[in-house]
Amino acid sequence: MEIFKFANPQYLYALLAIPVMIIFFIGLSYWRKKKLKQFGDSRLLAILIPDFSKGWPIVRLILLIIGLSFLIFGIADPLIGSKLEEVKREGIDLVICLDVSNSMNAQDIKPSRLESAKRSIARLIEQLDGDRIGIVVFAGRAYVQLPITTDYSAARMFLSTINTNIVPTQGTAIAEAIKIALNSFNFEDTHSKAIVIITDGEDHEGDVITAAQDAAEKGVRIFTIGMGLSEGAPIPITDSRGKITGYRKDKSGNTIITKLDEVILQQLATIGNGMYIRANTSRAGLEVIYEEINKMQKTEFETKMFADYEHQFQILLMFALFFILFELIILEKKGKLQKKIKLFKRVNY
Repeated sequence: MEIFKFANPQYLYALLAIPVMIIFFIGLSYWRKKKLKQFGDSRLLAILIPDFSKGWPIVRLILLIIGLSFLIFGIADPLIGSKLEEVKREGIDLVICLDVSNSMNAQDIKPSRLESAKRSIARLIEQLDGDRIGIVVFAGRAYVQLPITTDYSAARMFLSTINTNIVPTQGTAIAEAIKIALNSFNFEDTHSKAIVIITDGEDHEGDVITAAQDAAEKGVRIFTIGMGLSEGAPIPITDSRGKITGYRKDKSGNTIITKLDEVILQQLATIGNGMYIRANTSRAGLEVIYEEINKMQKTEFETKMFADYEHQFQILLMFALFFILFELIILEKKGKLQKKIKLFKRVNY
């Protein structure tokens, strides 16, 4: 069994230049044909440029595209993992429940409550070493955004896609988020387990106390982070470019001020034998909580991974050099080549 991946996948975006080249070639060919017709009589042109062929420019374009494709794939550096091994790791299972309701767009914590929380989670992921992490997003409903995994690259990717539009139903379904987080754990193993709830706690729905008690009975610790300042802030409305166009209002036309509800978050942390931290303008508090989580007993488990990746870029770059040089030879020797190789008929206008 083998696995294939690229060491530098960001360079694959350069492949987008290929359709641009094709469009440019078509446009240039049309312009050239139009100008040749304006230049003179087609029979005279056939005498003046007897070796002109429609086919050779196409061949050169194809060779250039093939060479460029090999070059891009070579720079991206394809890797083939040829050895599957089991790596022993120690860690805990951690599920982060992140509030994505509209109130998390409030900017009393810069750049916003949600963005501050995401940046804090990203920093946490950088610190993980052997721990398994999952992400649950919630507003009026709760959903698994990332199943529990040790693939931190995937965790960063899924984290980057989170915004307040990801859950269409508004609200703060903390109880449902806790239940889904519990369902994400495998209670047949002995890993230490923890849930971190990041929310402003406002307008929470469901029986959160019962959900927290259920988690505590299963040995899952609950940590909570309150996003927002005591004075609160309005909820901005933004356009497609992220520019604020106004603020959300209630039915009476008054601007809605969203405030942090600390009481419920403190209760959840107490029931779950965890800790409550209130975020401020300089930090979200996740680092402090992770220090506490790190004190939990870590369990050894096995992770299957591919090792001994072999680089494959050399042969691709060799092919790229061959096709690009071949295209240049055709450019320099096109007259002689066309006379010797009769692949295309001469164009008679």
